[in-house]
Amino acid sequence: MLNLGPIQIPAPAVMGILNVTPDSFSDGGHFDNPNIALRQADTMVEGGAAIIDIGGESTRPGAGSVDVQQELDRVIPVIEAVRSVTDVPISIDTSKADVMREAVSAGASLINDVYALRGDGALQAAVELQVPVCLMHMRGEPRTMQEQPEYDDVVADVANFLEKRVAACVAAGLGEELLILDPGFGFGKTHRHNVELLANLRQLRVRNRPILVGVSRKSTLGELTNREIHERMPASVAAAVVAVMKGADIVRAHDVAATVDALKVAQAVIEAGA
Repeated sequence: MLNLGPIQIPAPAVMGILNVTPDSFSDGGHFDNPNIALRQADTMVEGGAAIIDIGGESTRPGAGSVDVQQELDRVIPVIEAVRSVTDVPISIDTSKADVMREAVSAGASLINDVYALRGDGALQAAVELQVPVCLMHMRGEPRTMQEQPEYDDVVADVANFLEKRVAACVAAGLGEELLILDPGFGFGKTHRHNVELLANLRQLRVRNRPILVGVSRKSTLGELTNREIHERMPASVAAAVVAVMKGADIVRAHDVAATVDALKVAQAVIEAGA
């Protein structure tokens, strides 16, 4: 069981991805209607999702930004609709302080920030809200992050970044027990970097905080399998299993039911060998 302050969820947990954007890399435009988004959330909950992650701004490579009001208009009706029908924790995928506040007020209970609370006012908002926060590593920003990313040692560099962000958050008054760490697969990394991070996941466990892995349908899996985005479910499920075997606590996934089933098998093997 993961104890995240006010939230307790079983581990390993699957975080279902619900993008209400027109331009996300995998499912952009599929769920930008609140009624359709609600049906997808229902499907994910029935499939065993422990968290529903709702995002209103694409962070795919090359993506531009959207303003606060546009993001709020996308996510708040969906958060309210999902919260009205399920008690499963809702995560808001945002880097904007105003969106964090409004989303939590509407029913979200976690923040998932690709900028690791480095945006204007984001850390202050998180301290005020005192809800669990996922801190992700990203080199640069979505618009430019894949322009020849380089590291001296990607595992050490990512671990050092996460350690510094945890320290900054705790110093600002955010409870350490609220923090989740995400290496940021595909965010300013080459395919080789992503594989190396996955292979060395346990080295990224800073202060014994839970690790979240998001590799579902990403380009590294396409590179490894020569499959298009919507042909990558088997590779995504395999990567989720590897992540948990390597120490991940939460896996972010598009294909929730298949991932949940696969992780039940992985967890049984882990427990049998303990």
